[in-house]
Amino acid sequence: MAVNPSGAWSAVWRREWARLRAAPLDLAMISWVPLLLALLLLWTFSAGLATRLPVAVLDQDHSTVSRQLLRLLDAAPGLRLALPLADEGEARAALHEGRVYGVVVIRDGLARELKSGRAATVTLLHNAQFSTHSGLIQKDVRAAVGTLSAALEILGREKRGQAPLAAAQGFEPLRVALASQYNPAGNTQQFLASALLPALLHLLAMVAGAWTVGRELRDASSPQWWDAARGRAWPALLAKLAPAWLALCGVDLLAGLALHGLGLLPGAAAAPLLALHAALLALYLALGAAAALLSRSLRLALSAAGFITAPAFAFSGIGFPLMAMPEGARLWAEALPLTWLMRAQVALQQQGAPAATALPLLGALLGGALLLLALSAWRLPRVANDPASWGRR
Repeated sequence: MAVNPSGAWSAVWRREWARLRAAPLDLAMISWVPLLLALLLLWTFSAGLATRLPVAVLDQDHSTVSRQLLRLLDAAPGLRLALPLADEGEARAALHEGRVYGVVVIRDGLARELKSGRAATVTLLHNAQFSTHSGLIQKDVRAAVGTLSAALEILGREKRGQAPLAAAQGFEPLRVALASQYNPAGNTQQFLASALLPALLHLLAMVAGAWTVGRELRDASSPQWWDAARGRAWPALLAKLAPAWLALCGVDLLAGLALHGLGLLPGAAAAPLLALHAALLALYLALGAAAALLSRSLRLALSAAGFITAPAFAFSGIGFPLMAMPEGARLWAEALPLTWLMRAQVALQQQGAPAATALPLLGALLGGALLLLALSAWRLPRVANDPASWGRR
């Protein structure tokens, strides 16, 4: 007697939803918790640009020139003069304790050295461990010191009889014109928050796949799961993983709508990007299920999920250039689907790439998901009814 695949699908589907309703925490981890985390990410980077970072100034010169520099530093959008300091020991303590991110030291005799025609130095103490903070502070301090230096040099040339326009042109005969092609404002919400969203969801997807299948083995309920599917592996797997996939795709859709509403996701890029995300989530759900069935251990499957997905964002090329990585790290990075998705996301979201450019990656992600599902479908009958596979943590 032939088995109706739709009947097997609907039976497993109803069973899985009943299990989720009976386990509110499981349902939360694929619904409102990731949505809350996504909104938290968007809110965290809502400022777009890091501004008014606290820095302190140790002014040992107390001259007109040092006061001019203080005004320029305080006017810089990325800086906020936070603390008056008495000596270098207090400066280093403030930096060490994290009360400020940088200390500008203006040595005694700065104005005297400049008036005598000698070069003078302004020292910036900063914690390079915080690379983002440090980079922003260095940029604004260099700009302030450079502005003051240029003003003093041009003023000196004018006093020597040079015309103001000639003095300005002679001081800087060669200039560089910076033209940012993508994300010119350096909006962190656009490049970082939107990149962290799929990184977060793909981690939850693999954990959900491992947990959904591994729990059946741990609780020795896999025979009931297999019976609900009428002994058909594909409906058993697809209907079991479908609720988690739909819930996570729903979260991704809501996050995408929020990004679009903020003007960070162009309408033309929304559909192909959401399709890529959906395929990525399908792949990692299938990978989690395969890990649980191959290891026959929920603990090992969850450990594999953490090992593969947790550090994936660090290897994606968003935070650190792939070309600067050692060969082994670069090969590992290029083996992770998230790395390729990040490249496609930047191209679609920020570079205006046409939707057709996403098709090869979309096919690869869907193909990978099908291969992993096929592996799981081959493994499921051998594990579901094997008592040796039950009860393992």
